[in-house]
Amino acid sequence: MSASASIFPQEQQFLDAFQQAVDAQRFERLILSQYKGELAQLEKITLRVISLQNEPALSCLYRYKTQDVTKNYPLREASAQVAALLQHCKQANLLTLDEELQLKKNKKKAMLTLSKNKSASKDGTEQQGHDRIKQRYVDQDSQFLQPLGITDAKAQIIPSMARKWKQINKFVEICAGALEQIQPAEKPLHIVDFGSGKGYLTFALYDYLAKHGQTPFVTGVELNPKMVAFCQHVAAEAGFTQLDFFQGDVRTYNPEQLDVMIALHACDVATDFAIHTGIRLNAQMIMCAPCCHKELRPQLKSPEVLKPMLQFGIHAGQQAEMLTDTIRALLLKAYGYDTKVFEFVALEHTSKNKMILATKRQDYQAPDQQVLAQIQALKQMYGIQKHSLELLLQDQWDQQDIGCKC
Repeated sequence: MSASASIFPQEQQFLDAFQQAVDAQRFERLILSQYKGELAQLEKITLRVISLQNEPALSCLYRYKTQDVTKNYPLREASAQVAALLQHCKQANLLTLDEELQLKKNKKKAMLTLSKNKSASKDGTEQQGHDRIKQRYVDQDSQFLQPLGITDAKAQIIPSMARKWKQINKFVEICAGALEQIQPAEKPLHIVDFGSGKGYLTFALYDYLAKHGQTPFVTGVELNPKMVAFCQHVAAEAGFTQLDFFQGDVRTYNPEQLDVMIALHACDVATDFAIHTGIRLNAQMIMCAPCCHKELRPQLKSPEVLKPMLQFGIHAGQQAEMLTDTIRALLLKAYGYDTKVFEFVALEHTSKNKMILATKRQDYQAPDQQVLAQIQALKQMYGIQKHSLELLLQDQWDQQDIGCKC
């Protein structure tokens, strides 16, 4: 029997509307609920169109009581897949860029209701079709968000966590853009997040990659044992089988393979250790938000022309911070990375919002001596004798405490 046999006329109309929305690139998402089929504990299915290896694909998120499972299908099979799933669901909600079509059915009848899509862009500037997924990098109904305190039981953002929700999406957006430049085809990514904390960003990145056809191996490294235990539990409940957490820091966790190194707010020279780990293991992407720039401030000597400006402590501190991160960025550039320094969305609990993002150049052979000379000129100008990342790269580092004392 075909997928479309013995169905209500309204059901066929719904399927036709779905196909028309996809063809016109006005499809946003499809939610199938009240499932009554053979898959035990399946609560609902959310379908979106995504770009997978530069080709549009239908991404189906199966939400069970204890885990989320994502399956992707070629877009040409979308209509058949939806028709098959719809047979076992009593309700379906089709959201386009401006309308919502709801189908409700039972054994005796089916009913269609058309209304305005309340979540559609008011100014009509939302991107169409599968490209729109790039505007929402984390699904609001992702299972891991509720135990982390981002959403409530109805998958609504808790007002006090709105800022964190924005941060998570911005983080994944930046990662996704950078990964498009460096990610090898059909190769599982090995990702380490140093100082993962409660795992907001660690979970979000794993979830995003898993829903886009990747099989990443992700490790969050965190000193707090209670945080590690908590995150391990959430990962198990979410069915994130290749996400784990390690109790330790950048000096005690030594991965054998590293494609993406993340360190957000690693305090003081812990940022230098993290960057060095990425460079040493030939990471294809290094992403850090530096914190607690203490090392260069006591060394800083004002050039004569800058003494009127740097006599003010706040200006001297800002100059030391800028100099610290400039040298880090230049060292990354010298050791084979295309490097950007930019303002990240403000993070919760701190005003530090600078990000250094570096992607590996394929043509790198040896350190760029011209860039290294620029670093030496800056150090000489400000009287800097020691920069930890430089010493680590020169294998001249003497071990010292890198714990946070801020």
